[in-house]
Amino acid sequence: MNKTALITGATEGIGYELARIHAEKGGDLILVARNKEKLDEIKNDLERTFGVTVNTIQKDLSLHGSAYEVYNKVNDLNLSVDYLMNNAGFGDVKLFSETDWPKQERMINLNVTTLTHFTRLFLPQMITRGSGKIMNVASVASFVPGPTMSVYFASKAYVLSFSEAVAEELRGKGITVTALCPGPTESNFHLVAHDGKKTKERKMPSSRDVALYGYRSMMNGRVVAVPGFDNKLLVSLIWFLPNWAIVRIVRKIQEGRHR
Repeated sequence: MNKTALITGATEGIGYELARIHAEKGGDLILVARNKEKLDEIKNDLERTFGVTVNTIQKDLSLHGSAYEVYNKVNDLNLSVDYLMNNAGFGDVKLFSETDWPKQERMINLNVTTLTHFTRLFLPQMITRGSGKIMNVASVASFVPGPTMSVYFASKAYVLSFSEAVAEELRGKGITVTALCPGPTESNFHLVAHDGKKTKERKMPSSRDVALYGYRSMMNGRVVAVPGFDNKLLVSLIWFLPNWAIVRIVRKIQEGRHR
C-alpha cells in the first residue's frame, strides 16, 4: 500500500491503533496531536517497525484556525492525503447548566468545527484524483440525546448526520465517507470526560478491536459502522421507542455510570 493517511488524535486510543493498522499495511502517515513527545515516540516506533514514512504535526485542534494551519503544513511538506481519519475528540460530564463554557466551546471546536474544516480542506484534492477515503469518528451517542453529556452527544449527532450527507453527495465519485460509531472503549477518553476519575463500566472492547472494525469498514466504503453486537442491538432498539423514553433511559444510564 502506498497511501498516506492523516489521523488526528493519533497518540492514544483509537487514533493510535488506526495509525498502527495503517502502518502494518505499508501505508505512510501524517499524525496530528498535541503531545510532541508522544508523537516523536510513535513516529520512531512505526518507522522502525514497519519501514513506513511518518510525518508528525503538533497542534491543539480545539483552537480556531488549527485545521487550516495543519492543511498548510501538509502542503508545505508536499504531501497528499489519500485517507483522512478525523478521530480527535473529547467529552465532558456535567449538567449543562453547571458546565464550564470555555471547555464546551473547545469541545465544539474539536468535535465539530475542526472535523468539518479538515473534510472541506482535503476533499477537493480527493475529488480531483477521483479517489479517497474519509473516516469520521462519531459514537453510539450520535443516535440519542445525552443528558449529563448534552454537548458531547449533540456533537456526535452532528458528525453522523454530516458524514451521511457528504457520503451521499460523493456517491459514484470514487470517494467514501464512513462514520465510525463505537460505544464505550478502553482508552483515556473516559478519564478526560470525568476529570481523571474512573467510571463504573463493565469490560469494554479494546481500542485495537474498534480501530480494526473501523478501518475495515472504511476500506469497504461502509457509511455507518457500529462495532459490537451490543451496540448494534442498542441502535436498532432506538427506532422502536418514543423519544421521551429514550432520553429518560439515557439519563438513568448516565447517572448510574457517573456516581
